[in-house]
Amino acid sequence: MEPIMRVENLSHVYSAGTPFQKGAVRNVSFDIMRGELLGVIGHTGSGKSTLIQHLNGLLKPSEGHIYLAGKDIWENPKEIRNVRFRVGLVFQYPEYQLFEETVRADVAFGPKNMGLSGEELEQRVRHAMEDVGLDASYLDKSPFELSGGEKRRVAIAGVLAMHPEVLILDEPTAGLDPEGRENLLRCLKSYQQKRKSTVLMVSHSMSEIARFSDRILVMKDARVLMCGTPEEVFSRTEELETAGLNTPKAARIALALRKRGVELPESIFTMEALVNALAAKKGGGGVC
Repeated sequence: MEPIMRVENLSHVYSAGTPFQKGAVRNVSFDIMRGELLGVIGHTGSGKSTLIQHLNGLLKPSEGHIYLAGKDIWENPKEIRNVRFRVGLVFQYPEYQLFEETVRADVAFGPKNMGLSGEELEQRVRHAMEDVGLDASYLDKSPFELSGGEKRRVAIAGVLAMHPEVLILDEPTAGLDPEGRENLLRCLKSYQQKRKSTVLMVSHSMSEIARFSDRILVMKDARVLMCGTPEEVFSRTEELETAGLNTPKAARIALALRKRGVELPESIFTMEALVNALAAKKGGGGVC
């Protein structure tokens, strides 16, 4: 399978040539596969935010290349605006960027800048709202009347309405209550599967990343420490700890139970898997 995006030997230096020079990303290479949800984790300062700002051209590499559908995004700098339509980036707390009088106008802002209008624009707005789990009754409301979770979803819908080939989310559940986090994550996973879209999600929550990612990229000290399936990544506990990261809570519980003599599979990283494994043991007469 061909990757939708490829990062090759990417490096970025802030304040180059000054006493404050700092390498925020160093020689990073990885692929983003078409249709996958790639989770990105790393301790604060590991380079995650700098990395994702390169993927839609907000930052230009000091060295290296970023390819979108096989073409270097900086091959023609005059076309970088089109790259930003194709690679949608949602920052933390995107609801702070809502500014229109109605939800409809806010969600339509991006597609309008792409030159869309009329029925096609209206359909994009409605479909994007469906993708984030909000019905048409919200369209004529003021975004400032909505709850925090609803505002977050409207802001994300504004990016989805542009039909990005790759959707990048920086801590999409930050600041939301548990119900709001769960609802948003389920909407995003449903969007990825239904639209066969490609999603890259940065998160500090190991449990969220374990549950929703197809693959996980781990950053440490501005470099890629590892990349693989949740099972491959979270089985490397000691290496994760060197990066200041823990395994998901379910994995830690499973490990504690194994130390007490409960036989459980090594590949438990979600609460659902843990509950199922314990239920299977109880049903089979095992220790529970």
